[in-house]
Amino acid sequence: MSLFLTEADVGELLTMPLTIEAVEEAHRELSLGRAVDVPRQRTRLPQTTLHILQGALPGQDAIGYKAYTSNRSGVRFVVHVFSAATGKLRVVLEADLLGMMRTGAASGVATRWLARRDAEVLGVFGAGWQAEGHIAAIAAVRPLRRVKVFARNAERLSAFCAKMSGQLGIDVVAAATAEETVRGSDIVSTITTSATPLFDAGWLSPGTHINAAGSNSLIRREVSEDVLKVCKPIVVDCIETALREAGDLLPLLEKGRLRDRQLVELGDVVTGRHAGRSTPDEITLFESQGMAIQDIALAVRLEALARERGLGVELPYGG
Repeated sequence: MSLFLTEADVGELLTMPLTIEAVEEAHRELSLGRAVDVPRQRTRLPQTTLHILQGALPGQDAIGYKAYTSNRSGVRFVVHVFSAATGKLRVVLEADLLGMMRTGAASGVATRWLARRDAEVLGVFGAGWQAEGHIAAIAAVRPLRRVKVFARNAERLSAFCAKMSGQLGIDVVAAATAEETVRGSDIVSTITTSATPLFDAGWLSPGTHINAAGSNSLIRREVSEDVLKVCKPIVVDCIETALREAGDLLPLLEKGRLRDRQLVELGDVVTGRHAGRSTPDEITLFESQGMAIQDIALAVRLEALARERGLGVELPYGG
């Protein structure tokens, strides 16, 4: 029978190491030609937008999609996974926490493969729900000593830093300015909804790694053209998706100052098909858009754990 997992069920099972493992495997499978991923599609109404990401991991007997709606009242996520062999429904999951964790994990995987091994200071733009998973993922792959966070709402920022310091046992502090966030940071991460670039290239130190995780539509931009010019390599989760919705990259692509052949897929770095960081002084960039196979790879792991532990409820359909 097919299984349904609530947010509470997912929260009981989910860990960051498990999430990073699943996301990295999804990218490896894509690089090796053993996965299918379909870029995000959107249906828009004046009040609500429906977003759907589809994909398949045949090696895990999984084909499915993540769907979510965005509305003034909030965003609601659900993942459906079917058997690739039989077409029968395997599992349905409420996916708010799952999505937050896998978004962070993608930057965690990129940081593992692109940041300097001695990176220990992280600068973060954004203090929302998504930023929690982002910091936790990077802390899981690098021995962070200090995290500097910059956000517009001072009260929210203070509470966020206190919460993350307590959860991770790391010195997480509020940065007074965007420049302070970047200068002296070994890793810089952006997880905002900004429509304008957040920092200047001149603030970056040699050897910095950048994760840009908020610009997944044409109207969002976190990274400036000057920053992009100093980055090598520019790594994306999926070139096809990046060419459709990477708001940071599209202006340069349209002007011919960046070409799609210059983009490198994260999975190709993981499998060794393309070099990641070549020198200690390179400034590397990961542009994260999100992929269905990341969600599916994590969903099948959660399904197995749930069945093992007796969590979830059986659905009266789909089997």
